[in-house]
Amino acid sequence: APAAGEVAVSSEQKVYDVVLKQASMVKRKFGSIDRRDIALPGNLLSEAYDRCGEVCAEYAKTFYLGTLLMTPERQRAIWAIYVWCRRTDELVDGPNASQITPTALDRWESRLEELFQGRPFDMLDAALADTVAKFPVDIQPFQDMIEGMRMDLKKSRYKNFDELYLYCYYVAGTVGIMSVPIMGISPYSQATTESVYNAALALGIANQLTNILRDVGEDASRGRVYLPQDELAQAGLSDEDIFAGKVTDKWRNFMKHQIKRARMFFDEAEKGVTELNEASRWPVWASLLLYRQILDEIEANDYNNFTRRAYVGKTKKFLSLPVAFARSMV
Repeated sequence: APAAGEVAVSSEQKVYDVVLKQASMVKRKFGSIDRRDIALPGNLLSEAYDRCGEVCAEYAKTFYLGTLLMTPERQRAIWAIYVWCRRTDELVDGPNASQITPTALDRWESRLEELFQGRPFDMLDAALADTVAKFPVDIQPFQDMIEGMRMDLKKSRYKNFDELYLYCYYVAGTVGIMSVPIMGISPYSQATTESVYNAALALGIANQLTNILRDVGEDASRGRVYLPQDELAQAGLSDEDIFAGKVTDKWRNFMKHQIKRARMFFDEAEKGVTELNEASRWPVWASLLLYRQILDEIEANDYNNFTRRAYVGKTKKFLSLPVAFARSMV
């Protein structure tokens, strides 16, 4: 709670302040560190980027294919950011997650700060250090993502959507804000820089809300409920209903509302994709269209996200690529 005399600031306002900071940095068009600070032989740097590309191709095939239209420099930079985000996520969701402590996350954040100063710890860090030297990327969204991992260690319930929104920003909205300086804004765009960042943020929020709705059963098995407690109560539901895993009319109605909100964020995101650099739009459209389809699959499963995991099959995924490509050309 805010101290006496302080005004409570909504999560949306806190996040918008980050958006404004990054947008102003892009307008000034400077890299985060001095290019000369990174001491790494060119061939090792090239190997580091190649390795990032391999990781991206292995774990995010559709997104990786979408990056192939981008300029080589932008492509490598996006791979480097993807790999850092994946490594960060693995700290709390990977095979060694049970051993992760707040101290380990503090060490990871110190490493990030060193990397932004041009002192990478390993090869994969070096690729990101080079990226943030070349592009106007701010450290804040990276630090915020680590904050989201801290949240996962200590919090398993969210009182309301304001709390959940902040969590979604930390773990996914940050990715949108990190990516726009790399992808670039179209020289023909009439939109404000802030509005493009807001759309990128909305896509991250939409994707995370979709993850949450897809994984209700899986999260419940780990004692986690990533749904607004006040909205559950208003729908006549509780944690016990989620742990029981029964699809009832109350649950269907609750889910319809949650899906509608996620779609609103996707709609908001769509406004910004067309403002991106033309060669960078394809992976963003691919991600947006694929994640939107997960919501359709939840509906097709009659809202049973307790025992059935909604997913988009390989055929549908690959059919989405030409659709995304066509959209990216508009």
